[in-house]
Amino acid sequence: MNTLTLNKFNDLSDHEQYDLVFTEGQFIDYYLEGNRRFALYSLYVFFIEIEYDINENKIIGKISFNGGDRLNRYSDLSSIT
Repeated sequence: MNTLTLNKFNDLSDHEQYDLVFTEGQFIDYYLEGNRRFALYSLYVFFIEIEYDINENKIIGKISFNGGDRLNRYSDLSSIT
């Protein structure tokens, strides 16, 4: 696949979405919140956040988006001085 819009990605099945994220997506960063790990991937011109349950060692959800507050969670502003 050469390019894909966020809307076309959202129209794909869950299996197709996970396959694209893990084969063509680029891992960017993660953060921990309680027993959850949130991993950020970029794919084409948008982002996907995968939520993992650390205790169960399994994926429990994903959200695709273009930017905004969800992307800002991965900014480490404390390193900018």
